[in-house]
This record gives sequence, C-alpha cells and structure tokens, in this order.
Amino acid sequence: MAENKRTINGVISYTGVGLHTGQISTITFKPADKNEGILFVRTDMPNNPKIPADIDHVVDISRGTTIGIDKATVATVEHLLAAIKGLNIDNLRIDINGPEVPVADGSAKPFINLIKKVGIVEQDAEREYFEFDEAISLYGLSNNVDIVIVPSDDLKVTFMIDYEQPYLKTQYTFLPSLKVFEEDFASARTFCFLHEILALREANLIKGGSLENAIVIADPNTPDSELQRLRELFDFDKPITITENGLLGNTKLRYYNEFVRHKVLDLIGDIALLGVPIKGHILAARSGHKTNVELVKKLRQIHKKQQLQKIYQKKKLENVVFDINAILKILPHRYPFLLVDKIIDFVAGESITGLKNVTMNEPFFQGHFPGHPIMPGVLIVEAMAQTGGIMLLNSYDDPENYVAYFAAIDNVKFRKPVLPGDTLRFELKVVSMKRSLAKMHGDTYVGDTLVCEGDFLAKVMNK
Repeated sequence: MAENKRTINGVISYTGVGLHTGQISTITFKPADKNEGILFVRTDMPNNPKIPADIDHVVDISRGTTIGIDKATVATVEHLLAAIKGLNIDNLRIDINGPEVPVADGSAKPFINLIKKVGIVEQDAEREYFEFDEAISLYGLSNNVDIVIVPSDDLKVTFMIDYEQPYLKTQYTFLPSLKVFEEDFASARTFCFLHEILALREANLIKGGSLENAIVIADPNTPDSELQRLRELFDFDKPITITENGLLGNTKLRYYNEFVRHKVLDLIGDIALLGVPIKGHILAARSGHKTNVELVKKLRQIHKKQQLQKIYQKKKLENVVFDINAILKILPHRYPFLLVDKIIDFVAGESITGLKNVTMNEPFFQGHFPGHPIMPGVLIVEAMAQTGGIMLLNSYDDPENYVAYFAAIDNVKFRKPVLPGDTLRFELKVVSMKRSLAKMHGDTYVGDTLVCEGDFLAKVMNK
C-alpha cells in the first residue's frame, strides 16, 4: 500500500551545548515542503546558507558526522537525524544558530520528545523507497568491520560489537522495524572509553562533554591520579568513582546492552543521509560512522542509477543501464556522429562502460581504406568521449540543461585496428572531478584485447 511523505505540524525549538565545540546553540524545527528533504539552515551566517542532510554534503566523519557547504558546516548531526528517521519524517527544516547540534543527553530521545509535541502530518506526495535485488556489502575494512545489506520488505538492523575491553565485551541486538525504534533504541546514549576522553580533552575537543551526555567506560583499578586529572580537565567539583562493571560516576544503563543499541542509533542517523527510506536488512559487525557513510555512498550510487533509468528508460532491460533511446535523451549527438549504442554499467561520478557494434554499414567505411575497412582512430576516441560525457552529465540533477565539452585529450595510443563486425567496449573512470572540470582515463576493448586508450579533460557547461 502506498505511503505518503511526512513533515511536522508546527514550530518548536531546543537549546543546548555542542559535544565537541562546547558552544551553546538553538535548533528550531519547522515544516518543510513535500520534496525538500531534511535541510539545515545556518541562521547565524550571512545569507543563511542551506545544507541538505544528504551523503553528498558529508565533509567530516572523524568524530561523528559533519555536513557542510563551502564554509558553512553543521557537526554531530547523527543523533538528530536518527530521531527524524525513527519518526518516519521525510521533510523537515532545521534552523541552527551555531556550528554543532546540541548533544542533549547523548541519545535521540530528547529530539523525538520535542518533535512529538508539535505532531506529525502527512503530505500530498507519495513516499519513494530505495529497493534493490542483490546483497550489497563492505568487507575487510579497518578494525575488522563488516557491513552487509540484503533485500527486505522493511528496514531491519542486526548489529554486533566486540571490543577487546574487559568491561565491554560482545553485545548483539536486532531492530525488526522502525516501529520499535523510539521505545527500544532512541534512549541509548553515546559512549567512549576513559583513555579516549582524556586524549580528546587535552586536544581541546569534547568541550561540551560531561557524565550527563555520555557513558564513560573505565577500569575500576584506574589510578587515583588519573581520576584527579579527569576532574581537573572537566572541572568536576566532586570525586569521581568507577562502578564494578566499569562505568564512570553513578551511571545506570538504560538497556542491558545500551552500547550496541547506540551503535544502531548512529547507523539509523547515518543512513538517513541517503535521502530516501530503505527497504533492506542491514547486518553490521563493529561498524562506525566511517563504514556507515561508505555504505550510504554505495547505496547512493545504486539509487542514482535507478533514478536515471526511470527518467531515460521506459523498459528495464537485463544487463543494460541505458539503451539507445535513453542515450538519445542524454547526448545531443545524432547520426552519423552518435557513436555509443548502449551503456551496460554505470557508477555515478566514478565509472561507466558503453558498447558500440561496428557494422559494415558504418558511413566512414565508404572512404576510409576502401577495400580494407578500418574504423578511424579519431572516431574511437570520440566514442570514448561520448561515453564519458554520459557519465559526467548525469552527475547533475538536470543533465538535459548541460553539455560536456572536451578541453584536452592526451596520451592516446592505438593498439589494434578495429574492423567491421567488432564490438567496442568503452571503459572510462574518473581520475578527478572538481566542480565542472573532470579528468578521466578511457580504455577501449574488442573482447579482452585493448585497442585504444587515452586521458580526457572535460568541462561541463550550461547549454
């Protein structure tokens, strides 16, 4: 059954301290239009820069997730995004007058409670889900991290952590759907180890950290001198104790496995950066913000390809991303200078693979080596450039308004002649992409034989 998008039914604010900056800021939740998504607005900066809460605007994941545009950034967005995602909200404007979202109590629950005070309303727009057919995985990352997402009829999460620390051993949890997020996961607080907070504090970070907004894990045998140093760093006026189960202060756990539940909370906040709800079962082992963001980047590439296929291709064809009809909508070229028949692989902003069937009926065979037909090398290069152009144009939301011009072609080498009956496979990869300029390397194959290669510099310009 179709579901409608949702936003909030009023305006409400929250003021608090940022975990890392220690700055006091106020966030104000406001309803947003049906296609606006989650949008942060820095009201304390000139022209009130708007920062979409999506993966394309993630600028730092070293200590939490930070999004930004140019000099405008908003740090530590993951707990707030988890609250928004947990309430199934699609569109929301968040005005903020500082560089960091308030940490509150280190969980998502205060934000959920706040939003529920003004209520949630449905909008006149159908919700779209990200769905897929095959498992997507990231293996062999640092710290033995594994994360996999498999097709499912709902968002589910299975999570396991396994720290080599005697007071935080293996923990496991399962989120069967977002329906239980508020009650079973939203109150789980962020956590860290004593040695981490000492190093961070001495590095002038976690200025807003306290035992009220984080769980600190420590060895009960920690020397008194180290606890005294902690008191001095955080200006605590009372002695600090460590419980038998390794918790600093008089902290009591909200869930028996609160640590792994908070990892799920972080993951829910990070996958909100995809910008579209997911139908999939995520299985994660020891995953953190870095891996979560890498997964979302991968999902974004697949979703982008799906969206482009919806725009350009009426019928889904097996092993074809864009057929010739779709290519005609993307490229301005026409016979006899349209030299790509179909696109069989496409990773937005990274790589593309195209095919051309070379037949005896090609117009250039009439005059190029008559009696011994060979495809002109310059047209092979042009075909590679057109294939790369399809990739570059589709890095824009409205590619039909742009055109790709090639400013330089270097290091071209022709390895083998191309003859009638050959099928050319063009493989292009982005070397670098900055604003409207892109460098690519292209290889052309007939079967497994490399027949041509070259480097391309292209500039995308408005028509």
